[in-house]
Amino acid sequence: MIKNFSAFMATIAFASSLASPIAIAGEADVRKALSGRVSKVDKLAKAPMAGWWEVIADGRVFYVDDKGTYVMIGALIETKTDKNLTAERQNGIAKDLIAGQLKNAVKQVRGNGKNVLVTFEDPNCGYCKKLAREVQKLKNATVYTFLYPVLGEDSMEKSKAIWCAGDRAKAWNDQMLNGKASAAAPEGCDTSGLEAAIDLGRKLDIGGTPAMFFSNGERTPGYMPAEEIESRFARTGS
Repeated sequence: MIKNFSAFMATIAFASSLASPIAIAGEADVRKALSGRVSKVDKLAKAPMAGWWEVIADGRVFYVDDKGTYVMIGALIETKTDKNLTAERQNGIAKDLIAGQLKNAVKQVRGNGKNVLVTFEDPNCGYCKKLAREVQKLKNATVYTFLYPVLGEDSMEKSKAIWCAGDRAKAWNDQMLNGKASAAAPEGCDTSGLEAAIDLGRKLDIGGTPAMFFSNGERTPGYMPAEEIESRFARTGS
């Protein structure tokens, strides 16, 4: 897996040295051309444009030509529809990754819970506290919050305390709405779920909080008021 995708992009973006120019006959040959340059290819398929393959590696999408000579990183736009095919694929990847980790999120249900919002948040993040207040205004939503302590050791300690609390949703809201910290995590508390959430955030290349995802995998970085979240629910079919 590519641990630092930014560095990876800087190394191979529009590169002309993936492999010596050779005639590529199929998937096995493309994989061979990528061997040694990408640690693990999760999925490889013919791209919508002739002569190119779509590569999914470490949760990211890029393209390689049939000869293994060039790599292209960027948005592939379908001119007839103006669809961003790369973004759609990226959203699908994010949706699948998140779906497999929801058990490691703090869950809150408001109203009938029909709309789904996923967030990555740090307990010391000011905009996360603003978002927590907006979440209270949502009418019918299930909110999954992944604890993502990126602001230092104190954030990690608070996240551990929230994760190890008897009622995680209450502990989260006490912290974010009332500034009431939970008791320190007891010795021996299983924090593997918290660690999995952090790993997921890194895989999704989340560098700051809050980060929000809707049911179609669409990502929105930063704070958003309740009215805009409700509008996004309507548009994404959450």
